[in-house]
This record gives sequence, structure tokens and C-alpha cells, in this order.
Amino acid sequence: MGMQVVMGASLMCTQGVAPSTLIVTPQNKTLADGKPAANIMDNKPIANIPPFGMCRSLANPTVAAATSAALGVLTPMPCIPVIPAPWAPGSPTVLIGNQPALNNSSKCMCAYAGTISITNPGSTTVQIP
Repeated sequence: MGMQVVMGASLMCTQGVAPSTLIVTPQNKTLADGKPAANIMDNKPIANIPPFGMCRSLANPTVAAATSAALGVLTPMPCIPVIPAPWAPGSPTVLIGNQPALNNSSKCMCAYAGTISITNPGSTTVQIP
């Protein structure tokens, strides 16, 4: 069983240099451990997933340009997540706001080759499949 992900969950990107914190708006009207519960559609850059400090991915055009200007020395640039798809896989049986609930094993992909994972779900008592 996985844990329900809630507002304040800790996130990490494989291409970022710092952790981030999930923002869940109360629009789903569902609480877990007294905090707004997340679903797979809580994947909007900045609104739900803040930046991860600096980005190290050469797939990011700003990192590629800065690295080229530095004669090939990797030069991280500020992270601005670009997330084209929802979190996956989500809970197969629990719905929040008519969407699958977000559990701590779900992952999200950034268009700049980063994989965003949940390092701490923020909930300690609510288990979901």
C-alpha cells in the first residue's frame, strides 16, 4: 500500500539541484491528515510543482546555451519545470476530484529529461493502493 500525497509533500527532480514542495489547492474538497489531498492532475508547473533550484539538463535550452557559452563546461541554469503529462500511475481505485488519487510511488516527467518523484508524501496515516 502506498501513502496518500498531500499539500506540502517533498519532491525531487533528477535534473534539479534542490528539493521542492507540492502545492495542492483545496478545489478537490478532500483532506487527508488535515491537509488537501492530491490527485494525478496536480501537475501544473509553478502552481503545483515549484522549481527545483537550478537545472542540470542539457535538454533544457537555457542550460545548453550557457554550457555552450562556457566552452562545454556544464552550467546549470534556473529551473522552470515543463510538465506535459499527469503524474503516473496514481491510485487505481481511489478517486479525488474525479481523478485517481496521487500516491507516493507516482512519478512525473519534465520535458527537459527530469523525473520528478515524491520523497515524502506529507501524510503519515492515510494509505491508498
